[in-house]
Amino acid sequence: MGAGLLSCSAPSEVGVLAADVFTTDPKNNVTEYIFERLDKGLHRSPDHPLGILKSVIEEYFRVHQQTGEAFTTLDNLPPVVTTYANFDSVLVPPDHVSRSTNDTYYVTEDKVLRCHTSAHQLELLKNGYRQFLVTGDVYRRDSIDATHYPVFHQVEGVRVFEPHEWESCDLTSLELASSELKKTLEGLVRHLFGDCEMRWVDAYFPFTEPSYELEICFKNEWLEVLGCGVMQPSILEEASIGHCRAWAFGLGLERLAMILFDIPDIRLFWTSDPRFSQQFKAGMFRAGGVGMKKFSSYSKYPPCYKDASFWLPEDNSFTENTLCELVRDAAGSLVEEVKLIDEFTNSKTGRTSHCYRFVYRSMDRSLTDEEVNELQTAVRRRLETELRVTLR
Repeated sequence: MGAGLLSCSAPSEVGVLAADVFTTDPKNNVTEYIFERLDKGLHRSPDHPLGILKSVIEEYFRVHQQTGEAFTTLDNLPPVVTTYANFDSVLVPPDHVSRSTNDTYYVTEDKVLRCHTSAHQLELLKNGYRQFLVTGDVYRRDSIDATHYPVFHQVEGVRVFEPHEWESCDLTSLELASSELKKTLEGLVRHLFGDCEMRWVDAYFPFTEPSYELEICFKNEWLEVLGCGVMQPSILEEASIGHCRAWAFGLGLERLAMILFDIPDIRLFWTSDPRFSQQFKAGMFRAGGVGMKKFSSYSKYPPCYKDASFWLPEDNSFTENTLCELVRDAAGSLVEEVKLIDEFTNSKTGRTSHCYRFVYRSMDRSLTDEEVNELQTAVRRRLETELRVTLR
């Protein structure tokens, strides 16, 4: 292969069908709200802020790669993966919280919506890929606020080293992989943010050791921009390349795009409002935002606040993630935030009460009292029937 980037699309052009994600399996917890966002390909749209940022990252690896070998780019791998690929292949422990239905969208007992693009790592290594970037939509049950959304997009990068590479430079395999990893990602951060203060922080990821997070000082605050590390040897052995070393990194496109373009609410990435989309064009990015037009907010619509107090079910089945899933499914993108504002336990009965505040706001128009009341009524009804809480 020559220098540059090789593009490769997976055979999933027909998209994801309802039958692919809605099953009768008892663990199935995919909602209509999530299904409607499956395989939308925001990162493949050249004029979308996520597509713009993806292109900038791919350009960096095309121009600044450390070897003459090409990085293969894959951006259309199917989002339904096996639990083995999502968890076991990246050494997630059997009892890890991320495996629960509270955190992950299960299709069946052994299939999920991928929680990270790392789910494709082992398969690609087994298929002979040695330098690659994977970009895709990932899914996690999460809280509701301006920076969290159950669907977001990641870029995963992997680079494999052959023995002759460390033998020729008088370094151990670990030293070479770790030093090149840091050099490569420091260059990527400068490519995105311009000259900035950065620091490495030791971290833990099950599939890399050592593991790091790279932080930058942005507007006088330290912000994490990516996680990375040297891949665990057992993964390479499973891919039949145990004689090699490799590094891997992952970053969230929404998080970086919100910083670089001054986008205040993560829901905006999904809007079809031309007042948003017309502010972004392929090729507009400038490192560090110097001379680049930032997003100009157009949403001045007022929020609507509604509270709900309830006793939790005595079987301890209630979780905040499940509450957020219910509210999203009922109110869609009109819900801006769900926040616990009060809780107490009755000393006589031992029962616990929670009070949540729901913030409703459209990014595109003013909501009427009538429709907000209808939304809240629907939410309250489902709280009782589906979460088995006792409203107060």
